[in-house]
Amino acid sequence: MTPPRLPRVTSPGRWGDLAERVGSALIILVAGAGLLVLPVVATSVGLSVLVAMLMWELTRLVVPAPRMRQVVGVGLVSGLAMAATLFAGSWGTLAFILPLAWGTRASRRELRPAYVGFALLMVLAAWGLLWIRLTFGLGEALWIVALVVLSDVLGYFVGRSVGGPKFWPAISPKKTWSGTAGGWIGAALLGIILVIFGRAGPGVIVIGPILAFAGQMGDIAESWIKRRVGVKDSSRLIPGHGGLMDRFDAMSASLAAATLLGLAGWLPVVG
Repeated sequence: MTPPRLPRVTSPGRWGDLAERVGSALIILVAGAGLLVLPVVATSVGLSVLVAMLMWELTRLVVPAPRMRQVVGVGLVSGLAMAATLFAGSWGTLAFILPLAWGTRASRRELRPAYVGFALLMVLAAWGLLWIRLTFGLGEALWIVALVVLSDVLGYFVGRSVGGPKFWPAISPKKTWSGTAGGWIGAALLGIILVIFGRAGPGVIVIGPILAFAGQMGDIAESWIKRRVGVKDSSRLIPGHGGLMDRFDAMSASLAAATLLGLAGWLPVVG
């Protein structure tokens, strides 16, 4: 008797997730630029909503199933705390003590340090986005958004085309050193273009790759959390693309790094 034929499983191939990556880049570019060009009040409201959704996703990842009902509460309170920070000034940051303590207490013990670190990263990024726009101008903020998108796109194409040794296989098995370096080169090339057209000083050629590297580390950090809890996506908020954290992990880390550099007086002026 002839055994039945099993259906052939086809591999997605080297470029199997191309559509998803292009979609991710467009989501980041449109959402990031859209938040920036809105009036300040609208930008503040949008950032508060974004932080609420990001904190909901992060808390959802690290909280055990019996405590899942607390996740929505942490997200809502985080959004209100972000609004207090943006509208009430520096004193508003004290409002984050409540959602941070709430989420930390509800999360798995072994993931609490990662939860606190990633939560503070996202909050700093959201506050920093508005601060950079108001302090340095719209061009500065658009440069950061653009270099993160460019670094991600070039890193993907270079990594898939060239291949080679993996960057951190235990956490992110698809990332290669060639793709990582491609992201740095893309950020540097963007800086060179800005210098040539007189829109920035030569400092952007150095700081750009640093911010790109920070974004790559943000992506690695989120991948580590997802691997620890055994999930592929942070949520299903964006059909076919996962969650907001999956799309804004690199942007959050780059914006947080840019904010710290700006506060230290090391962020080059663009625009």
